[in-house]
Amino acid sequence: MPETRSLSAGPGRVLLVVYVVFAISAGARAIYQIAVQFERAPEAYLLSAFAAAVYLVAAVALARGARRVALVAVVIELVGVLGIGTLSLLRPEDFPDPTVWSDFGVGYGFVPVILPILGLLWIGRVRE
Repeated sequence: MPETRSLSAGPGRVLLVVYVVFAISAGARAIYQIAVQFERAPEAYLLSAFAAAVYLVAAVALARGARRVALVAVVIELVGVLGIGTLSLLRPEDFPDPTVWSDFGVGYGFVPVILPILGLLWIGRVRE
């Protein structure tokens, strides 16, 4: 049964911090890559920027207690990391540079594939 508590309280606070860190790190990396070497791997860099935007939306939604928005963002994140992770393994030539979600987030210690699962579990557990 869902508990009544804030999405950003307790373990949710740790989850929120991880989302903020990922939004900043993926966003900064994407901005640099798009600005300096866009022609090298435009799709990969745009995917990283999209991932950063999803992390940011999830972070803001968790912080504000916007459960439905958080849920949508985390589902998009899960679909993205599973889809891009699978494609990057099956067609590595399409990913000359890695994205946050490439190879299921291997470059980030697999946190990108674990994070949305934890997010979904937390959102499902908390009722506002």
